[in-house]
Amino acid sequence: MTNAANPETPLELALCQFNPVVGDIAGNARGVLELASQALRDGARVALFPELAISGYPPEDLVLREDFLAACEAHLLRIAAANLNIAIVVGYPQAHANGVSNSLAVLRAGRVDVIYRKRLLPNYGVFDERRYFVPGKEASIVDFDGIRVGLSICEDIWFDDPVMSELSAAGAQLVLNASASPYHLGKPLEREEMLRARAAKYGLPLAYCNLVGGQDELVFDGGSVVVGSGGELLARAPGFEPTVLMCRAPLADSKAGDSAATTAKPRNTVTPPADSREREVYTALSLGISDYVKKNGFPGALVGVSGGIDSALVLALACDALGPEQVTGITMPSPYNRPETRADALALIENLGCSGHEFSIEEIMRSFDGVLSERFAGLEPDATEENIQARIRGTLLMAMSNKFGALVLTTGNKSEMAVGYATLYGDMAGGFAALKDVPKQLVFALSRWRNEALPRSGTPVAPIPVGIIDRPPSAELRHGQIDEESLGSYAVLDDVIERYIERDQGLDEIVAAGVDREYAERVLRMIDLAEYKRRQAPPGVKITARAFGRDRRMPITARRRYT
Repeated sequence: MTNAANPETPLELALCQFNPVVGDIAGNARGVLELASQALRDGARVALFPELAISGYPPEDLVLREDFLAACEAHLLRIAAANLNIAIVVGYPQAHANGVSNSLAVLRAGRVDVIYRKRLLPNYGVFDERRYFVPGKEASIVDFDGIRVGLSICEDIWFDDPVMSELSAAGAQLVLNASASPYHLGKPLEREEMLRARAAKYGLPLAYCNLVGGQDELVFDGGSVVVGSGGELLARAPGFEPTVLMCRAPLADSKAGDSAATTAKPRNTVTPPADSREREVYTALSLGISDYVKKNGFPGALVGVSGGIDSALVLALACDALGPEQVTGITMPSPYNRPETRADALALIENLGCSGHEFSIEEIMRSFDGVLSERFAGLEPDATEENIQARIRGTLLMAMSNKFGALVLTTGNKSEMAVGYATLYGDMAGGFAALKDVPKQLVFALSRWRNEALPRSGTPVAPIPVGIIDRPPSAELRHGQIDEESLGSYAVLDDVIERYIERDQGLDEIVAAGVDREYAERVLRMIDLAEYKRRQAPPGVKITARAFGRDRRMPITARRRYT
């Protein structure tokens, strides 16, 4: 490392955008050492890792276990003992006399040199850090060869006080931020604008390193950045993929008490953001599926392919995320499936290049009818018989999963899950709900984008047959069934769902926005009554500002309905 620096000497910095596995402490530690070694070879003086990189994020109740915390500490010490000729700044859960803190350790010269404890603990949305962690009380500035560098962790940087104001007052020349900031649509831009505004306000350059990868319902998008003291973007890592972003981080001129940053040098890389919301969301969903399957050790995925748009999109996502050789599409036609629907399902499987099987459920349906005929005598067919079809299909998919070990990806979208247009132990049966947070209109947009942006290699054939996209959505559980006859226009339905779920608007506000009161009352009632179904649904990728699950926790038993 070089000697004392001045504002004209930038810091050679590596932002190690890391994809850990929660609980794989040894594996995560190995990954830290490998990336730090790579950063050292590339000339970095400091390697910054994301928040809780040693444990993975979020570790949830694992941090209540003493053996887990002890293992994190032991592997942190092993990283330090490797004594690489580079400063490693890495997040871990730190047990101490007053509890456990979400901490950032500076490792150098073979030891743990400095520990900073996160001061602002988020306790909203998907976050519940106050359940586990004790907040820190002090700012921390570390001297890297004469450069005064402030430390912060994720939430600390989202507010002016106390962290940023104290670091500025203490003469920091650069602020490092280790983060685990989960994705939702629009979050990368929102986050970057916040960082640029924060840097410009205090005249302090910021180096921000974000986690990447899927963890249960969360996807972390990376997008690590370096921002100059005037708020200018100097470097950006690619989204949704692990990488080491090498950069020359400029410094504020603490002697002048002002904001003076060096000019970014050619070494810095600014990766462009996603060119559309569809690409951004599709990439997030693919990463969420891929990491859930791989991190949990499944050999592949199974998808029930109906010939409808939801299952078509899920099959495409699975093939892109895992490779078609690890995906199986299963069609299960009934007497209510139209010939064109079945043909499109088979064409989809062929276009995507995955394996496929077909099981007719007609004979099984007759068996159920025979068993129940005496008890159901004199009663007209209704949703009961429709749900039996869905449960037959769910049973067949789970049988294939049990026999061959592959994960069943369910195909229900957010619009259906919101209003309960789904069958418990039927189309809800499975291990991961790929479209759980994707509204129906976005399903259509993603499917069209998939055909335009990622066509089948070497042929003019659209991967998703146009009939699937153009045909009015139908569960095809009875003759002539059309979804929108039961649910109304998906455009209006999705608008009501967004207002009620994501914006917390009540009935009067929704009606004031132009929605028919009777329709709004019906939809809100369906949303409330379907809470018991959603509680039993598999996890799925969060891509909106408020997803069902960790984001929105409503009581099942509630006398007052929120309509």
